[in-house]
Amino acid sequence: MSHYRLLRTDRRWAGRAGALLSVVVLAAVTVLFGPPPAAVAAAGSPALTSPLAGAAPPAGSATRSGTPVAAAAYPDPLPVTGNITVHDPAAVRDATGAFAVYSTHNGIEIRTSPDRAAFTRTGSVLPNGATWATAYSSNVKDLWAPDVSFHNGQYYLYYAVSSFGSNTSAIGLATSPTGRAGSWTDRGLVYASAAGGDFNAIDPNLTVDPAGRWWLALGSWWTGIKMIQLDPATGKPLGSNPTRFNLAARTSTSLGIEAPFVFAHGGFYYLFVSWDLCCRGVNSTYHVMVGRSASITGPYTDRSGVRMASGGGTEVVATHGRFIGPGGQSVYTDGGEDLFVYHYYDGAAQGTPKLAINRLGWDSAGWPVLR
Repeated sequence: MSHYRLLRTDRRWAGRAGALLSVVVLAAVTVLFGPPPAAVAAAGSPALTSPLAGAAPPAGSATRSGTPVAAAAYPDPLPVTGNITVHDPAAVRDATGAFAVYSTHNGIEIRTSPDRAAFTRTGSVLPNGATWATAYSSNVKDLWAPDVSFHNGQYYLYYAVSSFGSNTSAIGLATSPTGRAGSWTDRGLVYASAAGGDFNAIDPNLTVDPAGRWWLALGSWWTGIKMIQLDPATGKPLGSNPTRFNLAARTSTSLGIEAPFVFAHGGFYYLFVSWDLCCRGVNSTYHVMVGRSASITGPYTDRSGVRMASGGGTEVVATHGRFIGPGGQSVYTDGGEDLFVYHYYDGAAQGTPKLAINRLGWDSAGWPVLR
């Protein structure tokens, strides 16, 4: 989630830089004094029954488990035109049937398309920003990393707000009956993190399991990706379950992991994350990794069986051609087909971040493949 090139690096990258400094200090303290007490719980929540459990990866499958591998040949995104300069896109069909994309900045920007190809900027979710969030940012209009979905007859949009060099961060919620600009109501604070903590409360993603339970994945850098349970009546934390689950981390806190998105398919939950560095234009190193689990709270493992909480992950897409540093991903099922929606830095346009959409397929072992 960032802006166009290094000289234009935005607030969230500055926050990540601060995160990097903080985690280096934390690592040093750990070496001297031992690890801090556990702040999160082990996995344990509703499971999906899967015929693919334990299936071996197909021959020749590319897996990245914390170490670089040669880039695979990835398909280019589908053609899109119009106003497509976006970061951290999330998609849904709004009440008019338009394909709507929500993205970082300016109170969460909205773009719509009648055909999923030609996009027009149509406004913002919260044009005045999150007025409650002054403790987390000096610019409450600069909202990040939206997640949008439709439940209980309305659209729910989670967003993040933070400040320079700090994990003093928060996640907010807005709701709308239509998903259109001018229809949104800010519901305020959902969850927060504070300086001195081991996680960063940004990059929210809501998933509703088959039992109707609501779960929010979140996290950026620090000790990785977390999950909490929400109350479906409010869209906010469930008081009876304060547990914060560990889903994924890197092998070192000096390595980047963020932008979680959980998607259910074929008896598994799939956790997509962005690794490494966004926000550096043509020098960005973002790439998308995935693991899966029969339980929404994990453990998530990659094709090789390495747990994502221990640095595992199977690569979904990485830099190829002009499509540099792909990440900030979401998945949306539209008209019966799964779509992978993300941004990349355009090597043919000085690293400008742009909207990308691919069809998402599934191989014979049930792993996601871009089409």
